[in-house]
Amino acid sequence: MAAVPFESSTAQRVISAAAAEAAVRAAVAKAGELGIRINAAVTDGSGVLAAFLRMPGAFVPSVDIAIDKAYTAAGFGMATSQWQQILAGDEALRLGLPQRPRLVVFGGGLPMRDGGQLIGGIGVSGGSAEQDEVCARAGLAAIGL
Repeated sequence: MAAVPFESSTAQRVISAAAAEAAVRAAVAKAGELGIRINAAVTDGSGVLAAFLRMPGAFVPSVDIAIDKAYTAAGFGMATSQWQQILAGDEALRLGLPQRPRLVVFGGGLPMRDGGQLIGGIGVSGGSAEQDEVCARAGLAAIGL
């Protein structure tokens, strides 16, 4: 039997601490323009928190929601707003998947890609789902993604 080649490591892009911080700051700045108070989170590609910023007066329960939006976006590599369409076509999935801890199925979480490679997720919570996504997009734009 022939030996199977084994790679002991692979190169992987990751979001830097400076970029994660710049993204949450930009999201918060956009929220200020919109007149809303938010929590903003960035995770690395595996969903581990890399940066977080809470505006004074932002809803306290939105802290975990923002972090979980970033986690969901990074974990699945897609915007959290896409889940509504996906779940609409599958009753079992619609009933079961949202029961999973940390999974968020409404807007405000976006994947972060650099050169096509998933490097993290950004999640915003505190406004409407649409406002949250606008703020998250501002975070991506601030770091060139």
